Amino acid sequence: MKVVLASHNAKKITEMRAILSQMGVEVLSQRDVGVDLEPEETGTTFEANARIKAKAVMEATGLPAIADDSGLMVDALDGAPGVYSARYGGPGLDDTGRWQLLLRNMAGQSHRTCRFVSVICCAFPDGSEILARGECPGVLAEGPSGAGGFGYDPIFFLPQLGKTMAQLTPEEKNQISHRARALAGFQTEWEKRHNGTDQ
Repeated sequence: MKVVLASHNAKKITEMRAILSQMGVEVLSQRDVGVDLEPEETGTTFEANARIKAKAVMEATGLPAIADDSGLMVDALDGAPGVYSARYGGPGLDDTGRWQLLLRNMAGQSHRTCRFVSVICCAFPDGSEILARGECPGVLAEGPSGAGGFGYDPIFFLPQLGKTMAQLTPEEKNQISHRARALAGFQTEWEKRHNGTDQ
């Protein structure tokens, strides 16, 4: 089955394709289907924003559309930046600027537990949907390490591995990340829906 990914993030598209291809799902980018949408993320939860993006692209293409809304929740900051992770600090900041701001806001803070959250929504033309959530716990590092990944990966430390998310290979990340966990839940629901048949 073909699904359109409601994202312009090239690294996210690569990650999603690598995981979903194992399920026999062909992931198309918006560019592949001649659509250029950037729905406004007005939701206050990851679930709401994933649903907004998936529905908008599904309605524009007539194809099932899958969206991921994800972010970093820091316990000492009451869950911030949360759904605003990609907009943390306002316009003009890139990934590096955002995690640098976060480290400044956490200066002197010893309680550094955090978690990455990903919610996957697939909206179908018949009005139904699949929704799945995944979380990956970690600790906010004091400084960046690693050149892989994207977003807050360089400062997201995984104590059980002794590495940041940015120090993992793509294969390692796709085993343990919040997105991989959300997609595992998504796969279970997908298989229930399709009952092992190709539609």
